[in-house]
Amino acid sequence: MATDYPATAKNVSENAQLLRQAAPELMKGFVQMGKATYADGALSAKVKELIALSIGVSLRCDGCIAAHTKSAMRYGATREEVAEAVATAIHMGGGPSMVYGGEALRAYDQFAAESNG
Repeated sequence: MATDYPATAKNVSENAQLLRQAAPELMKGFVQMGKATYADGALSAKVKELIALSIGVSLRCDGCIAAHTKSAMRYGATREEVAEAVATAIHMGGGPSMVYGGEALRAYDQFAAESNG
């Protein structure tokens, strides 16, 4: 697998824009749900993004891996924290999650290189 995660994240954003045009009320609700979900509470936004990332790994969703890795990094997640979230996904999801767990680390490295370059 050789996914370009910055390009995948851009594609996710473009798809969301298409949906905002086609189904504005649905997307308005989806955005509000996201704001409520990721607001700091008993769990920080960073921890919630790491949970979402581990679910994305378990579901083998490239777009989820791209979006939630990038968001987790924005909240200060380290590569080591991403690796621990991935380990949890692998524990719960078995072999398929192991394959996609490596993809989450690849996504982290690509976004880190993009922000450092």
